[in-house]
Amino acid sequence: MTFTAIDFETATGYHPCSVGIVTVENGIIVDEFVTLIKPPNNLYSPFTIQVHGIYPRDTVNAKSFAQVYPEIQKRLQNRVVVAHNESFDRNVLAKSMALYNLDYADLNIASRWECTVKIYRAKGLKPTKLSDCCREMNISLNHHEALSDARACAKLYLMK
Repeated sequence: MTFTAIDFETATGYHPCSVGIVTVENGIIVDEFVTLIKPPNNLYSPFTIQVHGIYPRDTVNAKSFAQVYPEIQKRLQNRVVVAHNESFDRNVLAKSMALYNLDYADLNIASRWECTVKIYRAKGLKPTKLSDCCREMNISLNHHEALSDARACAKLYLMK
């Protein structure tokens, strides 16, 4: 199994403040990438801060999405992409790319990604939050930390 798992944490709406990406080649994790991202105007919702614990002070000197995008692109381009609740992460990526006039089609990835929520729901698991799936499958997780979430998603996909 060869694919890339991704997870975004957001500051407001679809504006990312962190991304974690895990690359799997032939069933083995071969690369992990994580970085903070400075959202537009470094604005955060109090709710999202409560979820992931990332504050404006943490990203005040971070790179913008456009500056981080080359790292994202090289890990996603021409790949099968997996996410837990893929529509959320896919929309974060697509809307962030659009904000910076980057063409989503250039990534040459599916319009719908592989989704571990859908896979585990189809297996009868309820509820299917990432933390629940990881508990059920005995996968360690530091929930709402982008790299840990992406790594857990990759492991869930490998165990599907």
